[in-house]
Amino acid sequence: MRNNILKFTAATVSCFAISSIALAQEPANDVTAPLHLLQPDYPTPYGVKPIEEIVETLDKVYNYLESETASKLIDSKTNKEITNLKKLNENTIFEPGAFRLTSYEWGVTYAGMTQITEATGDPKYADYTNKRLKLIADIAPFYLEKYKKDKDYPSPIVQSLQPHALDDAGAICAAMIKAKRAGLDADLQPLIDNFIDYISNKQFRFSDGTLARNRPQPNTLWLDDMFMSVPALAQMGKLTGDNKYYDDAVKQIRQFSERMFNKEKGLYMHGWVQAMEVHPEYRWARANGWAVMTLVELLDVLPKEHEGYQDVLQQLQAHIKGLVQYQDGTGFWHQLIDRNDTYLETSATAIYTYSIAKAINNGYIDKLAYSPVVLLGWNAVATKVNDKGQVEGTCVGTGMGFDPAFYYYRPINVFAAHGYGPVLLAGSEVIKLIKANTFEINDSSLQLKVE
Repeated sequence: MRNNILKFTAATVSCFAISSIALAQEPANDVTAPLHLLQPDYPTPYGVKPIEEIVETLDKVYNYLESETASKLIDSKTNKEITNLKKLNENTIFEPGAFRLTSYEWGVTYAGMTQITEATGDPKYADYTNKRLKLIADIAPFYLEKYKKDKDYPSPIVQSLQPHALDDAGAICAAMIKAKRAGLDADLQPLIDNFIDYISNKQFRFSDGTLARNRPQPNTLWLDDMFMSVPALAQMGKLTGDNKYYDDAVKQIRQFSERMFNKEKGLYMHGWVQAMEVHPEYRWARANGWAVMTLVELLDVLPKEHEGYQDVLQQLQAHIKGLVQYQDGTGFWHQLIDRNDTYLETSATAIYTYSIAKAINNGYIDKLAYSPVVLLGWNAVATKVNDKGQVEGTCVGTGMGFDPAFYYYRPINVFAAHGYGPVLLAGSEVIKLIKANTFEINDSSLQLKVE
């Protein structure tokens, strides 16, 4: 049988020892042994992990990413490092690595590293983010100048300087603003302004202002796009104090939710196509993760006096209430949340763990009711960090489908970048939760201890 993480009280241990003697002497029954103390064979560790063990898991991920993601430039022709930023050219690239530095997934990773430093006080995590964002900021002026004459000039950061979708802009913009607010000394503002201009003025929208795409069908809403836009708008509101960014962020929440949120289930559909007479509801887990993360990220900076604050708070509470109903006994959530014959998926589980933990830590939801869900979620996620620091069980990048097979059989891969940032974020927020509260095994179940 697997051991619980929390130790029993002395009285419980003594009682269990007596029952063990009784069991050795004669067959156990309701008279000879306290059967309620027998330990379940949990498939996922049950209880509260020590903070030191959580940090060990995060360090595995950190060490892997530090070694597998670029932190310098090289010349693709000579393979030599470029240290003089005045000598960039069309052959300049990032050194080879396993992950891209300017993708939305890495925007999440940068934010996760920054927040682990906030949770632990160890600067090395934020340093991971800062040295890469500073490198991007340092080379941006050279390429911006080149683009004035040649929009096709080769660049390792073209995705950031010439975004063509919300994926290119939102998550990394939010991470840059968070790093700037945390004290990063780098000229990020031109990049931030460029991202926000794209989100606010260039991305396709419906006539009511809802951010949309024209794929896979004309006039399509992607639930993912809440996250690819709203946190950046929210952070810009915090950075500048300009309410127009908050207003747009709240509008997106309201208008996405009106079309895509199922109030009975407390879950979002993945996609909504304007031309469809009916709207198939495939409740893809990671997209619901992006949605619930968007809500907590917005509330984290949205002024309480803003007219939309209560609407966003109530939407978050409704979504979390819906999500927790579908948590598997292993602590994971399924690829399609409400179809338990789909596989258990890591990135979504990590995002839910982070978002629910942050909602507890910020006082948005009942910590007595929801803390055990978070701790079980973290214990599940931690089992998917292998000895190399790779995150296993993450669904690869996924478009939008309108049949079950599309979602059921999406591949998983350790190089699916979507898993890393959520694991870092989840660990950081779970550390904060454990530091601020006391937990116990009470009558065999994990409970928040009420002082």
